[in-house]
Amino acid sequence: MLPLASIWTYISFGAYLLYTLIIAGFIIVVITDDKPPVKSLAWVMVLVFIPLAGLVLYFVFGQNFRKRKLFSRKGLEDFRQIERLRQDQLDYLENLNSINQKPAYKKLHIMRLLLNNSKSILSRNNTITILNNGEEKFPALIEALQKAVHHIHIEYYRFEYDTLGKEIASLLAAKARAGVEVRLIMDHVGSWHFRKKHIRELKNAGVQVELFMPVTFPILTSKINYRNHRKIVVIDGETGFVGGMNIADKYIHGTNKLGAWRDVHLKLEGDAVQSLQTVFLTDWFFLTNNLPNNEAYFPASKHQGNTITQIVASGPDSLWAGIMQAYFSVIATAREKIYITTPYLLPNTAILTALKTAALAGADVRLIIPRKSDSRVVYYASLSYIKGLMEAGVKVYFYNEGFIHSKITMVDDILSSVGTANLDYRSFSLNFEINALIYDKHTTLKLKQAFMEDIAQSTLITSEMWAKRSRIQVLKSSIARLFSPLL
Repeated sequence: MLPLASIWTYISFGAYLLYTLIIAGFIIVVITDDKPPVKSLAWVMVLVFIPLAGLVLYFVFGQNFRKRKLFSRKGLEDFRQIERLRQDQLDYLENLNSINQKPAYKKLHIMRLLLNNSKSILSRNNTITILNNGEEKFPALIEALQKAVHHIHIEYYRFEYDTLGKEIASLLAAKARAGVEVRLIMDHVGSWHFRKKHIRELKNAGVQVELFMPVTFPILTSKINYRNHRKIVVIDGETGFVGGMNIADKYIHGTNKLGAWRDVHLKLEGDAVQSLQTVFLTDWFFLTNNLPNNEAYFPASKHQGNTITQIVASGPDSLWAGIMQAYFSVIATAREKIYITTPYLLPNTAILTALKTAALAGADVRLIIPRKSDSRVVYYASLSYIKGLMEAGVKVYFYNEGFIHSKITMVDDILSSVGTANLDYRSFSLNFEINALIYDKHTTLKLKQAFMEDIAQSTLITSEMWAKRSRIQVLKSSIARLFSPLL
């Protein structure tokens, strides 16, 4: 009979061998998962140098669910008409003589891209109202909610049960009790503090509430990595809201730590509202396996407008990274101006190259980012990109008057984008996002005017200023950038 010490040695060796094989297996999975090489290398380093923690991190943050189609929407047979509409519009664009059309049609290639990669239907009968801050957005939203007579569909990443949140929740409950159909989607992680008792109160009033991918133990589940970052409101199929603002007091009053929260939202009237409705209903179908799909949700538009708009949604359920490809194409094909505001600057190689190339080719490329951020790691990682951008001729500004949370792009005074997607990997590949692309000079110039007002409250970062950073700041940025492929 073997001595106890020998048995223990064999057990320890066996456990170590099994553990090594598991780590090696996950490394093989990482390098065969078609990730960008830098991201694969980052995960290999994590698994090699901190293997136990690395396994947990990989389960939570590292899996490629776009490839695995975990969120496939192929069951939505009732929306096959979208494919027919897409083909009709492609045929229309192919036959369009852009020389004799309005300036918006100079961006035909973007329209065609979004029709192909996201089935984003082009709508021409729209009016868009720009809501430049919380003081403008929330009164407009509350007024529209009060007018609802048939249905309210509302979807938010973060729904805080603060003063503003209580007012909107009470309004939703009152509408439901009055017979209006009210459906509410909240991301479970983003709306973590919306307590169960308040959800019960809404349900008791008749509001249909769904939590997007509930997480019981966040550290043990990969669901925390795939969040619904969308902000959608559709009222009676006729009025819609989309943009960067969640439901929270801070968009009106700011916070003690960061000051005012600067953000932009849109109110939509016209045919584009039907595209917002389609995105909401597909999300509802994903959560409930029930598709409310009748004519009452898609009424014939009585609105008369002339703003050309595409609503583009992307996420791990889609074959293509639609919003990222839109950003890339918009930047890469710009001729004169590219103005961007983003709270989080973690561009992938394609977007970074497009920005630098546009500036080197002579375009006026300006980028506003916050001087103060709600995420220190992301903030320091963002700083690591500034030197290279400046060397290419990109003008980068620090916004000084609080935290700028807007996600806006304006190109050549013709095309603009407002929505939920940041200029970072998480928005491009992991989160469910939604943007409105607007092919309209008037709207773009109004957004540009607000952008210039933000620039007036910002500081242009110069080479001399950047050279004066302390070694500690440089080191923090460098370390944070090492982890940026994992963020």
